[in-house]
Amino acid sequence: MWLEDRRKEPMALAGGPDSFLHHPYCQDQAEQTPPHRPGGLAGPCFPAPPDRLAGHQEDDVDLEALVNDMDASLESLCAASETAPLLHNGQHSRGPAPGARVLQPQAAPRQRVQRSQPVRILAVRRLQEEDPHLRTSSLPAIPNPFPELCGPGSPPALTPGSLPPGPAAAKQDVRVFSEDGTSKVVEVLADMTARDLCQLLAYRSHCVDDNSWALVEHHPHLGLERCLEDHELVVQVESTMASESKFLFRKNYAKYEFFKNPMNFFPERMVAWCQQSNGSHTQLLQNFLNSSSCPEIQGFLHVKELGRKSWKKLYVCLRRSGLYCSTKGASKEPRHLQLLADLEDSSIFFLIAGRKQYGAPTDYGFCIKPNRVRSEAKELRLLCAEDEQSRTCWVTACRLLKYGMLLYQNYRIPQQRKAMLSSFSTPVRSVSENSLVAMDFSGQTGRVIENPAEAQSAALEEGHAWRKRSTRMNILGSQSPLHPSALSTVIHRTQHWFHGRISREESHRIIKQQGLVDGLFLLRDSQSNPKAFVLTLCHHQKIKNFQILPCEDDGQTFFSLDDGNTKFSDLIQLVDFYQLNKGVLPCRLKHHCIRVAL
Repeated sequence: MWLEDRRKEPMALAGGPDSFLHHPYCQDQAEQTPPHRPGGLAGPCFPAPPDRLAGHQEDDVDLEALVNDMDASLESLCAASETAPLLHNGQHSRGPAPGARVLQPQAAPRQRVQRSQPVRILAVRRLQEEDPHLRTSSLPAIPNPFPELCGPGSPPALTPGSLPPGPAAAKQDVRVFSEDGTSKVVEVLADMTARDLCQLLAYRSHCVDDNSWALVEHHPHLGLERCLEDHELVVQVESTMASESKFLFRKNYAKYEFFKNPMNFFPERMVAWCQQSNGSHTQLLQNFLNSSSCPEIQGFLHVKELGRKSWKKLYVCLRRSGLYCSTKGASKEPRHLQLLADLEDSSIFFLIAGRKQYGAPTDYGFCIKPNRVRSEAKELRLLCAEDEQSRTCWVTACRLLKYGMLLYQNYRIPQQRKAMLSSFSTPVRSVSENSLVAMDFSGQTGRVIENPAEAQSAALEEGHAWRKRSTRMNILGSQSPLHPSALSTVIHRTQHWFHGRISREESHRIIKQQGLVDGLFLLRDSQSNPKAFVLTLCHHQKIKNFQILPCEDDGQTFFSLDDGNTKFSDLIQLVDFYQLNKGVLPCRLKHHCIRVAL
């Protein structure tokens, strides 16, 4: 019966001879046999039957020696396993369970590793990561070529969800208004500048971004407004605004015009230097941008006393350290100068309705507003100049002395980008276009017109002949694009430079808001003549109006600015002509006033 059990259980080797135990085939079979039948092993966990133990006491000694050899080999691989006790399944414990009391290790006999217990040998790298105490010299840091095999429960590579979430960028909703009263809410990041927001609004409004768009800080309860500098942070500026204040999106062609024509902005009578200057345009700007120079703007201004309604005319001097007034005439001695305002923590605004709201003596008022002031008008430093040129000089000098090179960088960066893209955007004329010549086909054979004057007169004659043919077609009832009642009288209403039925005062206000630069214009309906139009143009910081009258020639209606000497079939042709030629105007048409709906 016992021999029959030996044949059935290869693991029961207690009755075999010693030579059979050390046979390699027997060892291989014992390693491959699953350890789920511990019936042939003798130990404290697996008590053997008494009949088998009684007849084979001498064989138990050999089996115990084999188990001890296996135990010694395992201990040589994990020499530090004494600090990490083994569980019943043969794995190392990861740590105490939550809420369990940690017991101090006691001097106890080492637990014997049983033959039937599978032992999971962890990789060296993972063993060192789990317990820093196991980083001993007996476990060398050998690179693991298969890291995905060590942790089946966790992926070998980092996934986006496994990384700790980083700090989210602060966002804020800002409402921006346009000139026609429409508005749009834009999500603004904390580091978004005024230039970035203008580019975004121009793109969403399908407008051309020509670096002349500006974000305007408007305070209707204080009657103040200013254009934000391109480098200013929108969120930071909004934090200093009251609830009644708002942002406006409009054109400002005069934002950096003083870099192009500095002599128009700084009259010689108002500029003084602490050192000798040659008076050139470049030297004038360098003195403002150089922090070591000491430029001064001087002149008389009307100054409103703080907390009072009265205004005084004082001699004022603007320096890098601030705005000063003289207590004794036009003296600039230090003992006669008194500080009016500091530019460091303040902003420069234009007065919208200074006469009506503050009783200003002129219409050319400006204000130095501390950033901490939200809606209190008592702490505002209000000033008035005698004319527009003087006010523009004071405001521009305040901007240059406060920001310095930042303004020049804001001006140069778009210019550099435009220069880099000019080679890609400039259309290239083809060979066929360059080889075009004027031809005369009036005779039996055509000839090339080599004289430029003759070529121009031929083109004019051909244009007049085309107009006469179109007029005859209109009489016969055929449709023509030059029909006076169909196209020429309404085509201009689709253009941005035409502003419809607005008053003279409204047109002047729009010109002033979008910058008093040479060539800024708009067209509107005439209030005195229903069939005429008015061209409003800015030149040398002054606004002039020119009436466009209709005239008839051969039954065709034309428009003219010079009493019929130069005629145009519609207003679009008139504007195109005066954008290329000055004609009877003081300057060419350069920039048109535009209003966009957000």
